[in-house]
Amino acid sequence: DEKGLVLRDGKFKHIALANPKTAPYGLAAKEYLRAHGLLNKLKPRFVIGENIAQAYQFVETGNAELGFIALSQLAAGSDANRHGSMYLLPADSYPRIKQQAILLKHNEAAAAWLAFLQSDSARAIIRQHGYLLP
Repeated sequence: DEKGLVLRDGKFKHIALANPKTAPYGLAAKEYLRAHGLLNKLKPRFVIGENIAQAYQFVETGNAELGFIALSQLAAGSDANRHGSMYLLPADSYPRIKQQAILLKHNEAAAAWLAFLQSDSARAIIRQHGYLLP
């Protein structure tokens, strides 16, 4: 894919991603790289964050020139430090990341929150921040 060429050209020192062993976004990044034959080539350049928030921090602070981050982080991030470009990975190029919510014990506030998450308003917010809906 033409937009993913920055990964192939090698004109960067570091690429941030969340730990693939513990973070779903890190596993998705690893599988994307594997599917495109880039995993072994880029592995020495990995800067591994404990989670997706730390991977984003590496990119935002300039400690990594590139990074696999959540689209929602761009929506919430600081415009002052934003520069460069982004490439949205095709949804079919990595394992789907399932986000779920369940009510473990009845609590009125928790039940109201769960009901809100299923509302049209919440679904619009979820889509606005880059998440797919079931």
